[in-house]
Amino acid sequence: MTQNQGLVLENVVLGYGGGHVAVDKVSLEVRPGELVCLLGPSGCGKTSTLRIAAGLERVSAGTVHLNGRLVSGLGTHLPPEERHVGFLFQDYALFPHLNVLGNVAFGLDRLSGPEKRRQALERLSQVGMESYADAWPHQLSGGQQQRVALARALAPNPSLMLLDEPFSGLDKRLRDQVRDETLHVLKSSHVSTLMVTHDPEEAMFMADRIAVMRGGRIVQMDTPERLYSSPADPFVASFFGEVNSLFSQVIDGNVQTCLGPFPAPGFLNGAKVEMLIRPEGVHLREDPMGHAQVLASRLLGRTSLIHLKVERPDCLPVHLHARLASRALPPEGLRVALEIDRSQVFVFPISGE
Repeated sequence: MTQNQGLVLENVVLGYGGGHVAVDKVSLEVRPGELVCLLGPSGCGKTSTLRIAAGLERVSAGTVHLNGRLVSGLGTHLPPEERHVGFLFQDYALFPHLNVLGNVAFGLDRLSGPEKRRQALERLSQVGMESYADAWPHQLSGGQQQRVALARALAPNPSLMLLDEPFSGLDKRLRDQVRDETLHVLKSSHVSTLMVTHDPEEAMFMADRIAVMRGGRIVQMDTPERLYSSPADPFVASFFGEVNSLFSQVIDGNVQTCLGPFPAPGFLNGAKVEMLIRPEGVHLREDPMGHAQVLASRLLGRTSLIHLKVERPDCLPVHLHARLASRALPPEGLRVALEIDRSQVFVFPISGE
């Protein structure tokens, strides 16, 4: 990994008393102007990793470099105030005794009064809140508070922005709007950004690259497109959306299933495997002689979810979900033939195999 630009964590470990390890040999890089998301379930170590980058936690092992400077590890630990890092957390923590302009200008002590006001107003304009400069935090909506907090974090021109679930307190409609605005502001500022979220859709919307975490470790780190199309294991595959799971074994290079054989290159003959199929990879075609039957159809807004039962004489019945990119709702009981998009099929060894 390069250590001349951006944020670099190498083999970082964070341990607590009793042998608990919150972060276990994590290595990642956030390049200049790049937005990287730490994604995973609660307790996987993503917030602890963010706190290490912020300087709020001392590493037990490993190193942290920021713009080529060692800030953690090897006996060094720079506190947050010496790292030139911006923060945006779930609790926007605006100062109630300061108006909007005062909040944004709070961290600009090195500037003169007029210059401090000019820079604060410039950041407020960037987030569309300049007309609220004289308002008080309690007079703002949740979305407006989030924008002011973003302006305050960006006001000192930090070299790194750290975001911890910054949109979780907003309702869905407002969340979509605010995260879109935040993405554009961060990209236009060309600031390196490390963001924590447990929402895979949000990570795919925001990130240039995503680090999927589990048990304190990074399971896979790549672009959203690569993570979706080439997951490293069932955990990653299922984290980016619902999957149909079939258990079988490999015979003569193919996984044998009631949907037919599927190629399994690299697996030994007789290997037990788990095959995952994304619902959007299951396509239906009405066929009175088809082996699948529609159990239920549900409209989910932009897509429809179809529950299917697959029955063939040579295998046990299988329940599948198909997701159609339309408002089509095939009637219950309809017999259909299935066509599977092979690009939406993933074969993994069962643990221990």
